[in-house]
Amino acid sequence: MMEYTIKELKNWNEKIEKIINEKGLNCYPQEFEVCNYEDMICYEAYVGMPSHYPHWSFGKAYEKKKTLYSYNLEGLPYEMVINSDPCIAYLMKENTLLLQILTIAHVYGHNDFFKNNRLFKVGTNAKRTVEKFKNHGDRIREYIKDPTIGYQRVERILNAAHGIRYQINRVIGSKEMSNEDIKKMLIDKYNKKIKKADTKEKREKIKYPNLNKIPLEPSEDIMEFLINYSDLEDWEKDILDIVREETKYFIPQIETKIMNEGWASFWHYKILNELNLPQELHLEFLNRHNQVIKPFMGGINPYYIGFKLFENIEKRYGIKKIFEVRKLERDQSFIRKYLTEDLCMEMNLFEYSKKGRNYLIEEISDKEGWKKIRNTLANSVGMGAIPIIKVTEVKNNTRTLILEHVYDGRELELTYAYETLKYICILWGSKVELKTIIDEEEKILVCSEDKKIVIK
Repeated sequence: MMEYTIKELKNWNEKIEKIINEKGLNCYPQEFEVCNYEDMICYEAYVGMPSHYPHWSFGKAYEKKKTLYSYNLEGLPYEMVINSDPCIAYLMKENTLLLQILTIAHVYGHNDFFKNNRLFKVGTNAKRTVEKFKNHGDRIREYIKDPTIGYQRVERILNAAHGIRYQINRVIGSKEMSNEDIKKMLIDKYNKKIKKADTKEKREKIKYPNLNKIPLEPSEDIMEFLINYSDLEDWEKDILDIVREETKYFIPQIETKIMNEGWASFWHYKILNELNLPQELHLEFLNRHNQVIKPFMGGINPYYIGFKLFENIEKRYGIKKIFEVRKLERDQSFIRKYLTEDLCMEMNLFEYSKKGRNYLIEEISDKEGWKKIRNTLANSVGMGAIPIIKVTEVKNNTRTLILEHVYDGRELELTYAYETLKYICILWGSKVELKTIIDEEEKILVCSEDKKIVIK
């Protein structure tokens, strides 16, 4: 039973809206749905969308979360928020009144961030979010119902697409160059080199670009490459495109996880301190807030890091500055610019690595080590944690697909690399080779048509 009424929630929501308007937050119209814990688990498993395509992984996620919650091994999010216009948020009715008030304030922080951060403004269309996911679900269900296709064939493609979903263009909002544009660019480069060459001998050494090469230029968007050049059927390519489009929707959230949660936590703290809460609610508020932003031992709590950085930026530069930061930055630049030596020491940040079964501390937050910690953290947040793999060539004689890992000092997790190669092989339909670095030596992982992998 709820200890409060919907009317009480509406009254608190009106008070919160008044404060956010006074503070200058700029939000989409906000809609709330109160649901029970089972519905919340379901929304979480289906990434919050009211409508989504069916896949076993969502059911698996639901059962896992439900089991862990039932045995008190894992809690549930206080809320879920969708980047849409109007913004949709779910409140779990099992929450206490104070927790609902805090959650509502937190939601408006996310809402403002979705509407105003540049990655979301150029990378998503909030007005079409719900419609797009519903359309995707309808298309997948039509393929499943089609007697010439069926669930098993759809599942095979979805499994592979999910396995490589993040191997796409990471430049948010950029438009892909057409083949004709790339050809023109290559010819222009060739002509400029010819003009600069001041002797016949130098001009003869400059090779004319191979305009029949596939791809014309190395590409990190493996998903798009497979859509354009694989022998998959049209419906299979459509499924790849659906997964690719939905992944593009989530990339701004991946790239701003620390900022987004920090911004929402920063504002729920300010708002609730201005609500003149009754004493019993204020004490619970302080307890709940501290639970949200408490540091994790051996890990990063995005709420904690983000809250501390925004709090520090306000102290150093003023309230106007935090709105500017919220608009322009992503997690990587946010950390690189605003994680200071003092904050590193205050938060007791350190860098560690795993050697066999042991964990070794590499750097601590002191005069010498804090910049390395800052840079390591900045390089590993968002999409920085996902290796960049580029398509470089298709060998005409064997149709072997050649991939190259952009090595930045971090080696591939071979277990994941093997599975990813198998998925690419399934979609490509022929042998796939991946060039990478293992133990400081150049190696090639080869996945044959029978999905066996060898290292050369």
